[in-house]
Amino acid sequence: MLLAALPLAVTGCGGTDDTGSGPSGSRGASGTEASAPQTADRNGTPAAPAVTAADGDDTGACSDGDCEITVSEPVTIRFPAPGGGRATLTVTAVGRNEIEYTVKSGGGRAEGAAGGPGWGCITVLRAGGSGNSCGPLGDPGRPAAQPDAVVIQAATGRDGTALLHIVSD
Repeated sequence: MLLAALPLAVTGCGGTDDTGSGPSGSRGASGTEASAPQTADRNGTPAAPAVTAADGDDTGACSDGDCEITVSEPVTIRFPAPGGGRATLTVTAVGRNEIEYTVKSGGGRAEGAAGGPGWGCITVLRAGGSGNSCGPLGDPGRPAAQPDAVVIQAATGRDGTALLHIVSD
């Protein structure tokens, strides 16, 4: 079944990389500070990401269409599409307060990009189309499931690690 994508190249472009703009104190589903800066030990080795996720950084956890992961580099994730078939989420860029991705399902395509502390995107895939919105997220906790849909939420992080949720009904 083809998935017709609505015009979707929406970019959240508010805020700057400094800690003085955008929402502060956002908490992920695990209750950790979603925008805390990453630190390094005495040897300069980066510490663990400030954002933790239920499924860690295991992209394979998303293969069933239900996961919460962190990403710190471009990745491709495959999961069941609404109405049958497979969908592909490709994170094309992730960095400090930045996330860009493309979702393909059937013949449709959606793109999301956000930049700034506490910003992100939500993409809703349905068998007959998709919708996308980017901007300030507030609490980047798990989005609600929607009937006959897959919901993808991508939240930026100050430490260069983005939080991804994929939720199927």
